[in-house]
Order: sequence, then structure tokens, then C-alpha cells
Amino acid sequence: MASSSTKSGGDYLAKRSGLTKSRGDLPMLKDILIVDDETFDADRLKATLRLMFGYDIDIRRAATLGRALDEVIARMPELIFLDDVLKPSDNASQTLPFLRRTGYVGPVIVVSGQVTRQRRTQLIDAGAADVIHKDDVDSVRVAEALHRVFNTGAAAAPET
Repeated sequence: MASSSTKSGGDYLAKRSGLTKSRGDLPMLKDILIVDDETFDADRLKATLRLMFGYDIDIRRAATLGRALDEVIARMPELIFLDDVLKPSDNASQTLPFLRRTGYVGPVIVVSGQVTRQRRTQLIDAGAADVIHKDDVDSVRVAEALHRVFNTGAAAAPET
């Protein structure tokens, strides 16, 4: 039986939710840049991040490499989610060096439709902090990636 508290039931449920537990060790992010040319994919990731971090976070989007570079130069984000393939022919291995040349030194998580061991190795070697599959963009997988990127211990913690 739950103990009596002066807080609302919503506070109790929020404290107990798996999502709250999974992001408990993560830093409080305030500025994220999503670089994706597909509106649906970018909106899906943005909704997932809103679910995880609420509306106090600024989530910007760039649909092209040029726009992404402008966004990074204008204001350095704390984290970048980068689509692996930007139209017309850029892929993350080619895009990452351009982002680094702007002075961005933070983590980049690549979201790819093809995550093989070889592709993951190529992207990590090119400077990605982590790689997740496009089909795995949900709060659990994104939280796991964030835990790996920020080296917190809850990345693979079992749910109790």
C-alpha cells in the first residue's frame, strides 16, 4: 500500500513511471537540433523528445546540410540527431565533418535506416556518438542511446 503524501497522485505516478526512471540520470538538455529531410521522421523524433523532456526544451530542425550548419553556427546545440541520408546525396559519414568544422564538439546521434555492424562502425569512426535505427525511434530506444552517449549507467537497466 502506498504511503500518504501531500503531493498529488500525478506526482506519484510520474515518479514511478519507467520513462521518468530511464531519463533520471540524463543531463537536463535545453537545446537539441534534428537534421532530417523527412518531415514525418523529424516530427516523430521531436514528439518522442517532447514526451521525454517536456516543453522546456528547444528542439530545432534543419532539413538540409546548409541549414544545419547555419543552425549550429547561430547557436550551438547540446545534442544533434542526424539523419543518415540527406537528399540529394549526403550521408552522415560525409555530413559529420562539416558539423565539426563549425566548432560543434557535442554528441551526434545518427538515425539510420540501415544499421549493420559495418555501417555502425563507419559512422562511429566518422564521429557519431551513437547510432539508432529509424524504426527504433521511441522513448525507450532514444533514452538508451542518450544513456550510452552521456555514459550514465541506466542504459540497460532492467525495469522493476
